[in-house]
Amino acid sequence: VQLQASGGGLVEAGESLRLSCASSESIYSLDVMGWYRQAPGKQRELVAVLRSDGIPEYGDSVKGRFFISTDVEKRMFYVKMSRLKPEDTAVYYCYAQQTSTNYWGQGTQVTVSS
Repeated sequence: VQLQASGGGLVEAGESLRLSCASSESIYSLDVMGWYRQAPGKQRELVAVLRSDGIPEYGDSVKGRFFISTDVEKRMFYVKMSRLKPEDTAVYYCYAQQTSTNYWGQGTQVTVSS
């Protein structure tokens, strides 16, 4: 599985941004898909994942602000990030799991200015 993330950028606090991830494989073939992020000096953390049962899981710091979605026809999945905060600044990685193998996209930088 190859993943290509896009959509990062520089925004001001309170604004919104949508990240996109293109998958080389059908969305239906992925057991898990979603997003993680890593800020400088910090460990990579969960942003949002969607499992094959359709139930999303969000990191505590983004609950109520971020929303994960998919476009099956385009083989894409997204995270819509609203009410962004400076602490959301990080490199965001798209992620997928297929038959117990993990795959990562190349990461896209999101910077939120105060």
